[in-house]
Amino acid sequence: MPKVAYEVKHPERRTSCVVFASPHSGRDYPSSFLHSTVLDEMAIRSSEDAFVDQLFEVAPQAGAPLLMAGAPRAYVDLNRSCDELDPALIAGVRRQGHNPRVASGLGVIPRVVSNGRAIYRGKLTMAEAERRIDRYWRPYHHMLQTLLDGAHQQHGQAILIDCHSMPHEAMDGVTRGAMARPDVVLGDRFGAAASGEVMDLVESAFAEAGFTVARNAPFAGAYITQAYGRPSRNQHAVQVEIDRAIYMNESLIRPNSSFAAVQERLSAVVSKIATIGQKRVRLAAE
Repeated sequence: MPKVAYEVKHPERRTSCVVFASPHSGRDYPSSFLHSTVLDEMAIRSSEDAFVDQLFEVAPQAGAPLLMAGAPRAYVDLNRSCDELDPALIAGVRRQGHNPRVASGLGVIPRVVSNGRAIYRGKLTMAEAERRIDRYWRPYHHMLQTLLDGAHQQHGQAILIDCHSMPHEAMDGVTRGAMARPDVVLGDRFGAAASGEVMDLVESAFAEAGFTVARNAPFAGAYITQAYGRPSRNQHAVQVEIDRAIYMNESLIRPNSSFAAVQERLSAVVSKIATIGQKRVRLAAE
């Protein structure tokens, strides 16, 4: 099984109310899992947000913590509710109301990877599903809320930047005419997960670094954005999706020649986002 549920890189001095998190960049694939899947080692990684944790690794230098998953998404999906159990995969699960994510095989224990390719030959036991949730899902979410609570206590607000990547093909058919193809899609569940002010500041940070940015289409935010975005309580959540093609070779799952340049531009973005709310703290202290 994966060695750890998560890793946190803490800043030497926490000066930001922002928490950066990467729930899908885990790449610890245990041999027992690889032996149980019908997919090869490349295909099983196709739903992984490869290298996203490295793209945002500067966060602690900007005064903000960075939370990173240890277990891979194909093993347990941290961006799903723990009760999004797939009856087509897990023995003994009753079919309940229609959930499009579960129906498509993308529950908390995924049945498929990208392009609908099945991970397993048969079903998993309920005990196995619960074991993965207890050992990886619950600890990750406990730590995420702990980091947000700490930010809120120290700064009066907390902002979660939930970091992901998207396949280049995800934007096919979304852009039309003269509309520029986005490098980044920001999701705030159409304003339900973050205030307009926070969203504007996050978007401007990416735009100032030269990224083309879109909002909420085709990704408005999934479970984490929905569960942690509480702007009325000064807890905001913004999902960030970055086009994989701008920094990696998707078929080989390797950084491409632009990786270092994109990482440098994102370092500027992270540093800018990490300052959100600091003016508010200074005013309160004066």
